[in-house]
Amino acid sequence: MAADYKGDYQELVDEISELLGAPATLENRDFELIAFGAYDSDGELDPSALDPVRTRSILTRRSTPAVRAWFEGFGITRATGPVRIPPAPEAGVHRGRVCLPVRHRGVVLGYVWLLDGEPGPDDRQLTAALAVAARIGALLADEAQAGADLTRELRAVLTAERGWQRDMAVAELRTALGARADGPHTVVCVAPWPCADPDDAPSVRTIPGATALCTVPWGTTAQSLALLVRLRSADTVSPAVSAAGRLLDRADGTGAAGVAAARTGLAGLGEAWQEAVGAARAALAEPGLGPVAEWAHIGPYRVLTALPPGAARDPAVAPLLVPAHHELVRTAEAYLDCAGQAGRTAAALGIHRQTLYYRLSRVEHLTGLDLDDGEDRLLLHMALKAGRL
Repeated sequence: MAADYKGDYQELVDEISELLGAPATLENRDFELIAFGAYDSDGELDPSALDPVRTRSILTRRSTPAVRAWFEGFGITRATGPVRIPPAPEAGVHRGRVCLPVRHRGVVLGYVWLLDGEPGPDDRQLTAALAVAARIGALLADEAQAGADLTRELRAVLTAERGWQRDMAVAELRTALGARADGPHTVVCVAPWPCADPDDAPSVRTIPGATALCTVPWGTTAQSLALLVRLRSADTVSPAVSAAGRLLDRADGTGAAGVAAARTGLAGLGEAWQEAVGAARAALAEPGLGPVAEWAHIGPYRVLTALPPGAARDPAVAPLLVPAHHELVRTAEAYLDCAGQAGRTAAALGIHRQTLYYRLSRVEHLTGLDLDDGEDRLLLHMALKAGRL
């Protein structure tokens, strides 16, 4: 059975908090929050433990680049023992810190942070806490290896042809996941993924709910990032939406993300990936849907993104889809989005009704379509939406 690491990290962080009698926070080497303890001798949270840096880390699950650079300036990336860091109110660090590097086989994989106080932890306590930190290091290394193993299985599922090849790939992923395979899941697609190296992707353990991730070709030269996300319930994909937002942050806000509908088990994983890709394409084409678009909420793009490339192009609409007629396209699409209501369309575009009528007549002249005919309007609407893709 595959391991569930989150509870293990929490138990170990709580153990350190108890050993030292102080709140402890565990972050990975990228300063992304994994677990935190709120130890207090009276059983209540100590408000003084929440200085701005710690509060932000807990609420946003990561530290800012400036805070990271400031802490790394004290040599924590090379340290093998506790590092004491003085307070710096100007940086939002109102209380001193003790940093316990989390290492495994000589490599720093993360940090345990403690708020320093009077009296601070003694050498005996710190030695005991470092031993727990070493156990955390072994767990982080084990999880990283497990995530790396699942990368191959997930990529095989998402790139396999329908039929026996995909069935075999799903069976291998199910075996690797163990009991987790039977729960509700969804898939996230982030595209395009900005890194040229397909193997340079975030670690699964930095994304709450993530089970596996991999890169998948996006077009002929780019990559997309695929993420398999465990859900608490098949009724909501909100954890996947949050994970997609975190990945977009890692991509410096470029691109867009799509989230498939929830599924129980892995049988529909291939179809879920197509939904996630379609939702990401829709978010790229229609900024109002993004930056994270859910398959369930992309409307006509559910049909359009499922069609082969170019299938929704129509020769009647082609004369309209040239740069010189950009304003006519915008007007026609707004008119059709507003269900043909001239008043709503003119208000949305900020133009006079007579200007609207003139532009619509130009659209009819260029396309030969009659905007009073329902089928012609449907054809034009779908062709304009497809043109965005």
